[in-house]
Amino acid sequence: MYLSLSDRPTTVKSTMRGRIRVSRLVVTLGVVSLLTDISSESVSAILPLYLTAVIGLGTVAYGFVDGLYQGVSALVRIAGGWVADRSGRPQRVALAGYGLSMVARVLLLFAGGVASISAVISADRIGKGLRTAPRDSMITAASDPAHLGRSFGVHRTLDTVGAAIGPLLAFGILWAIPDGYHTVLVVSLGFAVLGVVVLALYVPRDAGGVVRPPEPIHWRAALTPGLLRLLGVAGVLGLLTVGDGFVYLALLDSAGFAATWFPILYVGTNLAYLALAVPLGRLSDRVGRPRVLVLGHLLLAGSYLASCAAASTAGVLVALALLGAFYAATDGVLAAVAAGTVPAELRTSGIACAQTVVALARMGASVGFGVLWFTIGPHRALVLVAAAVAVAVCAGAPLLWRRAS
Repeated sequence: MYLSLSDRPTTVKSTMRGRIRVSRLVVTLGVVSLLTDISSESVSAILPLYLTAVIGLGTVAYGFVDGLYQGVSALVRIAGGWVADRSGRPQRVALAGYGLSMVARVLLLFAGGVASISAVISADRIGKGLRTAPRDSMITAASDPAHLGRSFGVHRTLDTVGAAIGPLLAFGILWAIPDGYHTVLVVSLGFAVLGVVVLALYVPRDAGGVVRPPEPIHWRAALTPGLLRLLGVAGVLGLLTVGDGFVYLALLDSAGFAATWFPILYVGTNLAYLALAVPLGRLSDRVGRPRVLVLGHLLLAGSYLASCAAASTAGVLVALALLGAFYAATDGVLAAVAAGTVPAELRTSGIACAQTVVALARMGASVGFGVLWFTIGPHRALVLVAAAVAVAVCAGAPLLWRRAS
C-alpha cells in the first residue's frame, strides 16, 4: 500500500511533553468548514420538514430531492480532484467550490418552487463536490502520517461545531419568527461569505501542493488495488446509508413530538459527532483506519433500529447518538484511508474517487429508500436496511483488513 506523504510535513510539532499539536492549516480549514456548515446546515435542517409538510411532497418525491442533495456533488468530485492534482494548487480549486456554494446561497433567496430550489441545491452541492477532496488533500499534506486520523478528527470537530450551530440558529429564528424561512436564508448567506473570506485570506495559495513529476501521470494510476478494494466496500455500504432526513422523519413518527423541534434532531446528531470525532480519529490511528471505517457502519444499523423503537426522549437520544457516532467513525476516516492507498501526487484524485463512490451510492440509497418507505412503511424499511448493513459489514471487513493502514 502506498504511503501518500513522502513529503513529510513540517507544520506538525511536538510539545515538550510529547503531545502532538495539529497543524495551524488544519485548524484554519476547520474554521472555514465551521462557518460554511453554519450556513449549509441552517438551511438543510429545515428542508425535510419544509418540503414534506409545507410544500407537500410525498416520500417518493422527497427521496428524489434528498438523493439529489446527497449525490449531485459526485458529478464533479473526481474532476475537481484531478484539476487540483494537475495544477498542484488544491487551495484554488477549494476556493472555487466554496465560492460557488456562496453564490447558491444568494440564488436561494429568490428560489420559490421545487424546481428552482432543486437547481440551487444542485449548484450548492456542485460547490461542495469541488471543494471537499482538495480540502482533505491539504489536511493530509499538512499532517504527520502517523497522526492523520487525529488531524481529520480535529477538522471534523470544528466542522461539526458549525453543523450543530446551524440547526440551532434555524430553530431560534423559526421559534421567534414562525414563517421566518427567508430570514434563515439571509443569515445563511452571511456565514457563507465569511467562510470564503477566511479561506481566501488565511490559507496560502500553495497549500497542499506537491512537486510535480517530470512526466504527467495518467489518472488511472490512482486506481491502485488498495483504492479499488476501498471503493467496492465503501460503495456497497453507501448503498445502505439512507439520508438523515428519513431517520429524523421516522423518529418524528415513532416519538410523536411536535414538528417545531425537528431542527433540533440535527443538533443531537452533530453533538455526538462533535464529542467522538477526535477520539475515534485517534482510535483509527492505533487500531487501523479500515477497521474503524467498516465497523462504524454497525453504529448506523443501531441507529436505524433505535429510530424504530424511539417511543420516548431517551430513545430519540440513543438514535441520534448512534448516528453521530457513525459519522465520527467514517467521515474523515474515509479520506484518511483513501489518501494512504495512492501516490502523493495523486492524493486528491484518490480521495475524490472514494468520496464520489460514496456520494453516488448514497444518492441511490435515498431514492430507493423513499420507494421502500412508501411500499412497506418506515419501520419495516429501516429494520430491513439495518439487517443488510450487518451482512455487508461481515462481507466487506476482510477485504480491507487484509492490508489495514
